[in-house]
Amino acid sequence: MLNSINIKDFMSVNPLTLTPATHIMDAIHEMLVRKVTGGTVLDDQGRVVGIISEIDLLDKLEQIAYYQEGDACIGDLMCSEVDVLPADITLFEAARILIKHKRRRMPVVEDGRFVGQISCRSILQAFKDSMLAHDKKED
Repeated sequence: MLNSINIKDFMSVNPLTLTPATHIMDAIHEMLVRKVTGGTVLDDQGRVVGIISEIDLLDKLEQIAYYQEGDACIGDLMCSEVDVLPADITLFEAARILIKHKRRRMPVVEDGRFVGQISCRSILQAFKDSMLAHDKKED
């Protein structure tokens, strides 16, 4: 089942992506509108250069509220140590890596460029779908 399904079949191909130059308030707006807890930061060539999360933004908001400083860009706040997954692995391999690194989601790259994101939820959905399909075959 999961050991034969490629992550490309279940990854999100339109997750939130930002650039290092994205202003903090624009990032907050996009995260709230899209109802997501983070985004992948890409350079001009589509390579992953960072990850930004709600926690990163909350940390900066404390400084804004206290010091009245609000002119920050995502490049100043993002985590630049990012684990990525190659696009040619299976969902089972992706699940093992997510568990090992204690991540809820990871960017997927192909030829060094961002092509999507795989999440625990996507893998659980794939498992559910494959189990339902298996059950229908037995009926």
